[in-house]
Amino acid sequence: MSQNKSEEAEQPFISHLIELRNRLLKVILCVLAVFLGLAAYANQIYSFLAGPLMKHMPKNSTMIAIDVASPFFTPFKLALVVAVFISVPVILYQFWAFVAPGLYKRERRMILPLLVASTLLFYLGVAFAYFVVFPLVFGFLTAAAPAGVAVMTDITKYLDFVLTLFFAFGVCFEVPIFTIVLVWTGLVTPAALAEARPYVIVAAFIIGMLLTPPDAISQTLLALPMWMLFELGLLCSRLFVRKADAAEMEASLNIIHKQDD
Repeated sequence: MSQNKSEEAEQPFISHLIELRNRLLKVILCVLAVFLGLAAYANQIYSFLAGPLMKHMPKNSTMIAIDVASPFFTPFKLALVVAVFISVPVILYQFWAFVAPGLYKRERRMILPLLVASTLLFYLGVAFAYFVVFPLVFGFLTAAAPAGVAVMTDITKYLDFVLTLFFAFGVCFEVPIFTIVLVWTGLVTPAALAEARPYVIVAAFIIGMLLTPPDAISQTLLALPMWMLFELGLLCSRLFVRKADAAEMEASLNIIHKQDD
C-alpha cells in the first residue's frame, strides 16, 4: 500500500520535471533561432552599440582588438546577448505557463501584470542607459583623458562595460516591482516604506556608486531614477493596499448579508 502511494507521489513530480524540461527546450530553441537570425548582422549590431562612444572619441581614433580572436567572437557574443534580450517575453511566458497552474486565482491576477511590468521596466532601463547615460558618461570619460593619451578602447572590454551598465540599469528600474511585492507579501507596509525614505535615498546613491563608473554623472543618473521609481512603487503599493482593503470589506459584507438571509 505504501509503495503505491510513493509511486503516485513520484508520478506528478516526474511529470513536472518533464514539463520543465520541455519548456526549457522551447526557451533554448527560441534563443537559438533568434541568434541565428542575428548572427549575419553581428558586426552591424556591435557598431550600433559602440555608437555613443565613437561619437565622443577624438578624430582618427578607433577601437582596438587586443586578443587575436576577439574581432570574430565579440560581435557574436553580443548577438547572443541580444537574442536572449529579445527572447525575454517568450522566456517569461514559459515561466508563467509552468507556475500558473499551481497558483490561486488571486495570485494569477497579480503575478501576470507584474511579469509584464517588470519586462517593460527592464527594457526601459536599458534604453535609458543607452540613450541618456552613455552619451554623458562617454563624453565625460573621453574629455577627462590627460594630454598626450590616445583614447582607444578594446572591443571586448567595452562590451563587458556596457553590458554591466545595461544590467545595472535594467535591474534598478525594477524598484517599483520590488516595492509592490514587499507590500503584497506583507513584509512591510507603505507607511514603513515612507518612513524609510531617507535610507532609501542614501542606498540609491551607494548602489549607483558601486554599479557605475567612478564619476558623479553616471552615479547620479542611476541614483535619481531609482529614487523616483521607489516613489512610484510606493504610490502603486498604496493603491494596491486600498483595493485589497476594499475587496476584503466587500467580502465581509457579503458574508454578513448571507448570514442575515
